[in-house]
Amino acid sequence: MLLNEIPWTIPLTVRLSNGLTRTFTSVYEAVDFLENEWPLRKGERYERALRTCRRALNRMTPAAVAREAFIAACLEAGMPLVMPTPVPRPQNAQARTALSA
Repeated sequence: MLLNEIPWTIPLTVRLSNGLTRTFTSVYEAVDFLENEWPLRKGERYERALRTCRRALNRMTPAAVAREAFIAACLEAGMPLVMPTPVPRPQNAQARTALSA
């Protein structure tokens, strides 16, 4: 882990403009993506996300605020979030018995 790595509590998966998905787990990963791989180097939310994430790396802004700014920038750029698939609960009788006990 890098010294300036500030992990997010909940990872964030985004569908990129080329159709692939990418998961971000920290403020540093978001800044690196914004600075080096961002498809549109413009936009109010892009600028706000870059500014907010840099402030989070300097411990001047909470990581959760940076995460929300990054989400807004992704949506502005047409990169929607990918929601995790829920894990199904077991349906066998033994599992139901254990749950009711």
